[in-house]
Amino acid sequence: MVNFQGGTIRTRDDLERFESEMTLDERLPERSILDVFKASAALYPTSTAITMLMTGAQDERPRQLNYDQLLGMIHSAANVFSTLGGPAPGVAYMLPSLIETYATLWGAETAGYAVPINFLLQTESIAELIKASEAKILVALGPHPQLDIWERALELRKQIPGLILIRVSPPGTPAEEGIIDLGTALAEQPDDHLIFGEPRGGSDVAAYFHTGGTTGVPKLVAHTHRSQLVSAFGGAALCGYTSEDVMTATLPLFHVAGTIVAGLSAFMTGVELVVMSPSGLRNPAIVEGFWRLVAQHKVTLVGGVPTALGAVLQVPVGNNDISALRTGLTGAALLPPAVGARFKEVTGCHLHEILGMTESSGLVSIDPLSSVGSIGSVGWALPYTQVDILRLNEDGSLGAPCATDEIGVIVIQGDHITPGYRDPKHNEGVIEAGRLISGDLGYKDAQGQIYVAGRSKDLIIRSGHNIDPTMIENAMATHPSVALAAAVGMPDAYAGELPVCFVELLPDADLCVEDLHQYAQSMIDERPAWPKLIQIVDAIPLTSVGKIFKPSLRCEISKQKVLDLLQNELEIADARVEAVAGGPRGMRVTVTISKDHRASLSKLETTLAEFLFEARVQIG
Repeated sequence: MVNFQGGTIRTRDDLERFESEMTLDERLPERSILDVFKASAALYPTSTAITMLMTGAQDERPRQLNYDQLLGMIHSAANVFSTLGGPAPGVAYMLPSLIETYATLWGAETAGYAVPINFLLQTESIAELIKASEAKILVALGPHPQLDIWERALELRKQIPGLILIRVSPPGTPAEEGIIDLGTALAEQPDDHLIFGEPRGGSDVAAYFHTGGTTGVPKLVAHTHRSQLVSAFGGAALCGYTSEDVMTATLPLFHVAGTIVAGLSAFMTGVELVVMSPSGLRNPAIVEGFWRLVAQHKVTLVGGVPTALGAVLQVPVGNNDISALRTGLTGAALLPPAVGARFKEVTGCHLHEILGMTESSGLVSIDPLSSVGSIGSVGWALPYTQVDILRLNEDGSLGAPCATDEIGVIVIQGDHITPGYRDPKHNEGVIEAGRLISGDLGYKDAQGQIYVAGRSKDLIIRSGHNIDPTMIENAMATHPSVALAAAVGMPDAYAGELPVCFVELLPDADLCVEDLHQYAQSMIDERPAWPKLIQIVDAIPLTSVGKIFKPSLRCEISKQKVLDLLQNELEIADARVEAVAGGPRGMRVTVTISKDHRASLSKLETTLAEFLFEARVQIG
């Protein structure tokens, strides 16, 4: 069984001692994902593994599953998939967060491999993902009054010959010809053993997660059983999870954060997950009742992306007793300082940041949850892994390790790194000689803690959703009147960034911004990637070799954003704003206000703290 002995990890010395006392293999003898659930069922058979809230209503009686029952469901699901799909089948799923989703994910990995799908993507993109992964089975939510998942699943079956369709629906839902009901199929299989022999494990592929833009050939990242186990073990160790913990589960199970640090890591240690409705914090009722539910279920760990946590922090705690809460954790996007400060103010607890990547099987580093917490840091690398900050040379190659506080490229090594993408050509420049070149810029302080300072890949991260700007640019460039397009992230207090697009038109083109918005929406599959703002400019800035120079565009849109905020929200019309690229947070914005607005200084500083850039306010 997994061995976490060695004391709580709070400091770098604790981490080094933890690594020196035992080898990784001694601490982590499990070979397969199923081994984790077997061990947890042996240790905590009657302890609650999952509490499933459907509505969050005050009088709701949630569905609960203990660890012994969860293991039984995983056995049954694996047997279903093996029976239907043969040896090592690929099992794709389009499901919100349900108990059946957990059983599907871990059952698929036990029998073959899982292909988690973001059901908010366009049908065409999902079809490409399923084809590229060669999944034989699709598990999808049945007919639903608000979600069109089932209708799209039926369309996918038409597009992909031989695709086996399994429906997840409430008991009593009328049968459909040619459709397999998951509940019925589970009941027909044994839940105390596997009928097909040994489970998948070791270097076997456990899952393919999609990442980046999904236009063209999908980028599918391979996870092995070993990579997920090492990542989950590191997450559990640095988070200091125990079987006494109760954790909010608000992240979707098509995302590595929801499946690893808020999933497998928790299950390794007997944590109770409170699934806050199928749609998590996208459910307004859950947001409104969040603190009541935290109190009701005696939650000890609150987790979520910064934007979602920012929303629940606007809801008063009121008379709800949240004294059981010991800390919070967040990731998927950089944490605005104001959200961290507000969390401390509301709960009395620190909000710890996590750095993760799909290519690292979910996790890179964690600000240890048992420590006092570090402002702005994503903590230390997982145990038994290595994170280096390397200099970025002028030719784009990587150089020597950076000095303390020197910004460079974050590079990761360890058994949790993916063996590669499904399509090997995507490995170039990302997976090299067993190391992961993250594309993130960062630095280490004197204690070795990691800080993220920006992204060398120019990704736009909107509420934890990675948007490849090339996808937007390529779509816009197909318009017959567009000469050049450049997409960048515009700072946003809620989402972190929103996609905007600068467009240079061909000479004599007669086109308005509204026409461009309509064109973008017709050409870009991912709704979150639709540009929030499109600006027609005379010329897009280029480097000496003809590449688009995006730092100046980011600075320009940031300057516009702050000027708009000053004039329309704070009624300061005569301020000067300067935005420059660089610094520890990737951009520095300096606002100069006149003496007449001295009284607005504090409010302005508070407002600018909501953004991810480094802000300075001065009077002059």
